[in-house]
Amino acid sequence: MKAFVFPGQGAQFVGMGKDLYENFPIAKQLFEKANDILGFRITDIMFDGTDDELKQTRVTQPAVFLHSVIKYLCAESETAPDMAAGHSLGELSALTAAGALSFEDGLRLVATRATAMQAACNQNAGTMAAIIALPDEVIESTCKEVSTEDCLVIPANYNCPGQLVISGHIEAVNKACASLKEAGAKRALVLPVSGAFHSPLMLPAQDELEKAIATTTFHQPSCPVYQNYDGKAHTEAEEIKANLIQQLTHSVLWTQEVTNMLEAGADTFLECGPGKALQGMIAKIAKSADKTVEIGTFGE
Repeated sequence: MKAFVFPGQGAQFVGMGKDLYENFPIAKQLFEKANDILGFRITDIMFDGTDDELKQTRVTQPAVFLHSVIKYLCAESETAPDMAAGHSLGELSALTAAGALSFEDGLRLVATRATAMQAACNQNAGTMAAIIALPDEVIESTCKEVSTEDCLVIPANYNCPGQLVISGHIEAVNKACASLKEAGAKRALVLPVSGAFHSPLMLPAQDELEKAIATTTFHQPSCPVYQNYDGKAHTEAEEIKANLIQQLTHSVLWTQEVTNMLEAGADTFLECGPGKALQGMIAKIAKSADKTVEIGTFGE
């Protein structure tokens, strides 16, 4: 069974999507439609901009979404997914590829999400850090010990065994990093991000996204879509909408998600979008689960 997976913020690179634009008429049409919807020429930044321009959240998230979804649409006749999933932002790419959202509605939701998350970052200063080579339980307990009501840190991204990202107030994240280094973490690296994604600091963004989702039409996807909030497969529109809203302030359960896809019979994982970060994570998860799988890039 084939599982298609879609990356999130951080996978972007200057030049992304330019080959699609130049070689596929449908890609050029969709990119130009995206420029109209967004109200600025995101293609100029994606194809020929600077790293600093591209890494702005309001640009990054639509750019990664566009590259992922348009790449899928250009090559979808090659094969159909039996299941799909996306990491953080990539969940909206997965839902669009699976037909739960139209291209236009998916892009509008991504744009709303990006703008709202940037505003939340400006309102609630925070950061994130990657913790390498410690058991999840140690990181979870340390976050609880360090957190107070007004200064918190939580596990944010369960990426794969031995790699967990924490998120929260700057002071709490720094304290947790110091404690986790003492506990034996190989690395506790504060990430160059603009805020505390997937934590309660994103509550203002969650409110904005919920309003946008309430006015958006969702369809039954063509295959089960595994969601970050609970790691489980979903096909019902109301469940999908509720999980999307909760995702902004809760942990991304990627390890659990991939494990559940493996248990459901996934034996081939194809990453669709910029970069290959998810492929490395999936390889580690499959190894931990003692599963042999094929891992590659869709459309190549």
